[in-house]
Amino acid sequence: MPTLHRIAVVAVLAALSAGGAGRAEARASKAHAVHGSSYQPLYADIVIDDNSGQVLHDVNADEPRHPASLTKIMTLYLLFEQLDAGALKLDSPLPVSAKAALEPPTRLGLKAGQTIAVGDAIGGIVTRSANDAAVVVSEAVGGSEEEFAKLMTRKARALGMAGTTYVNASGLPDEAQITTARDQAILGRAIHDRFPSYYSYFSLLYFRYQGKDLHNHNGLLGKLEGVDGIKTGYTEASGYNLALSVRRAKKCVVAVVLGGTSNSERDARMRQLIEDNMPRAATLRTAPLVGESAAPDADAAASTKVSAPPAAPGAIGLRSNFEE
Repeated sequence: MPTLHRIAVVAVLAALSAGGAGRAEARASKAHAVHGSSYQPLYADIVIDDNSGQVLHDVNADEPRHPASLTKIMTLYLLFEQLDAGALKLDSPLPVSAKAALEPPTRLGLKAGQTIAVGDAIGGIVTRSANDAAVVVSEAVGGSEEEFAKLMTRKARALGMAGTTYVNASGLPDEAQITTARDQAILGRAIHDRFPSYYSYFSLLYFRYQGKDLHNHNGLLGKLEGVDGIKTGYTEASGYNLALSVRRAKKCVVAVVLGGTSNSERDARMRQLIEDNMPRAATLRTAPLVGESAAPDADAAASTKVSAPPAAPGAIGLRSNFEE
């Protein structure tokens, strides 16, 4: 595990911190959500045995959905590549542009003209789901967020994520930003296999930035046995999303829920999926590590058309929503 600057993970406070994270996400979501009791986003889920690669359960796993902040898993995948290659270090300063500083909540409150260390950007993205930090990363790695999104889509194709197209680095609402539950499970397995040390960021209960503790939105960390990551997401159009990795003894499953109707409903569904399917998981690793294949050039990959899902009943316009 790399040295994590200004990061505190206190095991004895796990349950308390996780509870705070859940409340923090609920407050953020409540502030921006406008749905009523009839809110019913399109649902999908999948559970994959990481050892065998077998799909243990799935519902609508290949149907198009909006990823919301699960997008940031790919943003971090590309950043981890830069760290792994030595092109960046955890203390490398990344410049904050005016565009990044103007990103809507949630964010770290970065100001144009300042810099943020790579390690701080990662911590803010993992815990706070900071949109401004995600754009900073995209501009540092891709030159612009638009070019970075092409790299994201190209990487998705290389990983076998055929149903995913990215147009931004944050997951902020855009009709063209599409994924599937299966694709997010592939990405969840791939980022752990490729970057096991950097993946440890996803297990942080909280991250200290400028004297403040940013609690992880993943309320199952410290509350569900074996959870080691990875990411939540929410917009009105996507519903409440969660990609989760759970390791118990020699077993591991990666599960994805897309389209929950609330934080609590999504988390309860995920708990059920884990408890129902973990007993069937293999104890011996027989599946190969998730790898990459040759992908088309970035422009071709980014232009691949993936059909957007139909609007959920009662959903409002995509661009009027904030990301969690």
